[in-house]
Amino acid sequence: MEPGDRARVLIVDDMLQAIEPMRAALTLAGYEVLTISSSDHVLRCIEESRPDVVLLDVMMPGLDGYELCTRLKGDARTRLIPVILLAPPDEFEGKLRGIEAGCDDFLRRPVSRVELLARVRSLVRSKRLNEALVSAENAILSLARAIQAKDPYAQDHLERVAGYASSLGREMGLSAGEQELLRRAGLLHDVGKIGIRDAILLKPEPLSREEWEHIKTHPILGERICQPLGERALLLIIRHHHERYDGKGYPDGLAGEAIPFGARIMAIADAYDALTSDRPHRGRFSQKQALEIMRWEAGTQFDPVLALRFVALIEAGRLP
Repeated sequence: MEPGDRARVLIVDDMLQAIEPMRAALTLAGYEVLTISSSDHVLRCIEESRPDVVLLDVMMPGLDGYELCTRLKGDARTRLIPVILLAPPDEFEGKLRGIEAGCDDFLRRPVSRVELLARVRSLVRSKRLNEALVSAENAILSLARAIQAKDPYAQDHLERVAGYASSLGREMGLSAGEQELLRRAGLLHDVGKIGIRDAILLKPEPLSREEWEHIKTHPILGERICQPLGERALLLIIRHHHERYDGKGYPDGLAGEAIPFGARIMAIADAYDALTSDRPHRGRFSQKQALEIMRWEAGTQFDPVLALRFVALIEAGRLP
C-alpha cells in the first residue's frame, strides 16, 4: 500500500475475540478497518462502504461465509471485491467449498498476523489493478461507441455483434468466461476505426485501392488502442476478426485453424450483422439471403463448422 493510499478492510466475524487482533494488526499497518458481527446486514454494509477487501468467517450463523461469498461474486457491483475466507484449521472440504464460492484467498485460524497482512496487501494491489483495467476498458468502449454514433449505418452494431459472438460461443460449449470475452471483444472490435477518415468510412461509392488499404489498418490500430488492457486473448480477436479461413483476409493473411478460435467466431458475427444492416454503398440483405451467403462462404471466408452451426442456430431461432 502506497503512503497516503488508505485501503478499507471489512471483517465479518461473530467471534469478537477473533476480530480484535485482526483489527489491531490491520489498523497499525495503515488500513481503515470496519467490523460487523452478524450476517444480517453484510450485503448492504458492503454495498455502502465499498471495502477493498472482505474477511469472511465461514461459520457465521444465518448466512455463512460460503453463501455470502457466492452472493458477492455473483453480483456485478461487488464481484471485483476480493474475499478472504476465515476457516477452522484442517478443514479441507471447507477450502473446496470456498473455491467453488469464488473466494480469492483462504486463511486458517488462528490467523497469523504476518500472513494476514501479506494476503490483504496482495489483494488490495490486485483490486486496484483490476479497477484501473476496468476504467481503461470503459474509456476505450466509450471511444468505440463514439465512432459508432458518427455512422448512421452502424447503430447498435457493436451490441448486436457482441450478442451473436457470445451466443455462438455458448452454443459451441465455451465457458462463461470465454463467452464474456467474446462479448467484450464484440464491443471493442471496431475501435480502430477511430483512425479511419470519415470521408472513407462513410463513402457511398466504391472505395479506391488506396482507400481500401487504409480501411484494412483498423484491426491493427484497434489492437494498439486496447494494448493497455494487457489481455492477449482479447487483443488476438480484435486484430484477427477480418482474417479469412482461406488465408485471403487481413491484416496477417492467417488461414484455417491458425486464426484464433475467438476471431473465427467474431468474423461470422461481424459479417452476418453487416449483411443484415444498411451500408453506405448498399441496402441490407434479408435474413434468408444473408444466411445463403454465409453457407456459400463456409470454408472460404468462414470456418465451415462454425458458419454452418451459426446458420442452423439462426434458422432455429436460437440466436438473438
